[in-house]
Amino acid sequence: MRSLVLADLDPATAKLTITFLGPFLSAFAFLFIVRIVMSWYPKLPVGKFPYVLAYAPTEPILSLTRKVIPPLGGVDVTPVVWFGLVSFLNEILVGPQGLLVLLSQQV
Repeated sequence: MRSLVLADLDPATAKLTITFLGPFLSAFAFLFIVRIVMSWYPKLPVGKFPYVLAYAPTEPILSLTRKVIPPLGGVDVTPVVWFGLVSFLNEILVGPQGLLVLLSQQV
């Protein structure tokens, strides 16, 4: 059984992947920015609207990351770490010179 490699994608599949992956990564980057701002106000009712919109999708990822990266000086840095990672992936995969963009432009 052969494993799928990024270079094996045909241009149509790369375009389809960009269509879904680009907005997904951008939305998560935005949610992590919201979580960074929410961390400045520790007494926010995160279980209530509108805060739950940013809390619910990101908390499972952040809680796992907090086990590896504990708060530094009482400051939770995990949203910053994930924002950086998601931004990096967005740029590498679907940015102007991203891998998927280059694959979608192949003839």
